[in-house]
Amino acid sequence: MGSKANDFHMLFFPFMAHGHMLPLVDMAKLFGAHGARITILTTPVNASIIRPTIDDSVQLHIISFPSVEFGLPEGCENRKFPLPFDLHVNFFKAVTSLRHPFDSVLRDLRPDCVVTDMFFPWTYYVAAARGIPRLIFHGINNFSLCVMDAYEQCRPKVGEAESFVLPGLPHRIELLETQAMNIHKLAGTPMEFMLEMFKEMKEVESKSHGMVMNSFYELEPEYVDHHREVMGRMVWNVGPVSLCNQDVKYKSARGGEQPTLASECLKWLDKKPRGSVVYICFGSKGIFSMAQLKEIALGLEASNHSFIWVVQTGDNNWVPEGYDERIKGRGMMIRGWAPQLLILNHIAVGGFLTHCGWNSSLEGICAGLPMVTWPLYAEQFYNEKLLVEVLQIGVGVGSKVHDVNPETRPIVEAIVVEDAVRNLMGGGEEEDERRRRAQELGEKARRAIEKGGSSHNEIEKLMQELINWRKHV
Repeated sequence: MGSKANDFHMLFFPFMAHGHMLPLVDMAKLFGAHGARITILTTPVNASIIRPTIDDSVQLHIISFPSVEFGLPEGCENRKFPLPFDLHVNFFKAVTSLRHPFDSVLRDLRPDCVVTDMFFPWTYYVAAARGIPRLIFHGINNFSLCVMDAYEQCRPKVGEAESFVLPGLPHRIELLETQAMNIHKLAGTPMEFMLEMFKEMKEVESKSHGMVMNSFYELEPEYVDHHREVMGRMVWNVGPVSLCNQDVKYKSARGGEQPTLASECLKWLDKKPRGSVVYICFGSKGIFSMAQLKEIALGLEASNHSFIWVVQTGDNNWVPEGYDERIKGRGMMIRGWAPQLLILNHIAVGGFLTHCGWNSSLEGICAGLPMVTWPLYAEQFYNEKLLVEVLQIGVGVGSKVHDVNPETRPIVEAIVVEDAVRNLMGGGEEEDERRRRAQELGEKARRAIEKGGSSHNEIEKLMQELINWRKHV
């Protein structure tokens, strides 16, 4: 599109959490590659996370975040910041208070459209009052949104049933009631305010200009069609957005800048045979009990496969005695942040054990990797259904309970972890077929964002529609 779009100004406003912010920044870079002028609106702490991943073609516009005014610790501007449970509501109140600064930014910058996170439903009203079209960023896929819609249709009838089949979907999808993301259970809890937010999100969904999805048509064609034709949503699939990061510099910096660690990981992987390493990561919020961490450690050790494991705790009390010595040379443990894109795409990595967050799932798909699925909460159980049953590139560990509290989640024993990893990395006919399907999807993902690919064309189509809309206003 190039010259036709270079005066078209798009403002991106990501929610302050890694799982939302990183893909929306990547999406902004993709639209920039198609000629749009890009501004990302964020706060000081989040700007420091974003800045290493962008070049001078992307502008950052920074507004202050009222942490202290809402009883939050100074510098608490991102959901990664550890907070007592009772302060979570304060964080969302602080976010909502950005309504007036957001309006001032629209007045001063006058963008041609805004792309804002689904957790900012109030941005619709602000943008509409200024005559600016708003696009919603959903950090999940079409499949999960279709599942959520089907679940709401049958939820009153579920009640006593242990499991149920979701109505009206292209595939037979059966869920245990314990796996469903039932937001109505928030009633009467400190997180009850989220119910009002979800209600407002629903109300502005049809009023907004549409949704931009981090997915691609060939990955979930029946569910893109269902989303558009049955649910009646305006949807553009423009991903996988992480593929905009082809430079090692940006792959290393995405989510945290630790070049020494990135270099160490690559050197370690360079010594391993092709496809021999399993990568284990449960996302930035994937916290486990000490007992569960010990079971994972023993299961990985017993599998006899090389592994890189990202652990989100600095406590060492759970580490089995003599463990570090026993896994030396075969296992690498990383605390906190890891250069995930670099690791997943290294030739030595042959499988991915994941919590099924959509960013991680899609990054695994882009790398052409089969996966062990271990969902914890949110829509992760729905993503597992897509990976294991629809795409058939995953093996489950048998996680059955949606629970944000690591201390009350049922323990998955070491033998189960061992079996799942052996199944994933094995060499039988079933394992080879799973790998073939994963590699095929990885190739389709890469083609989707190339010139003439489905996502490339969707970006062009959306930008042209917005440019035409601007001409007639």
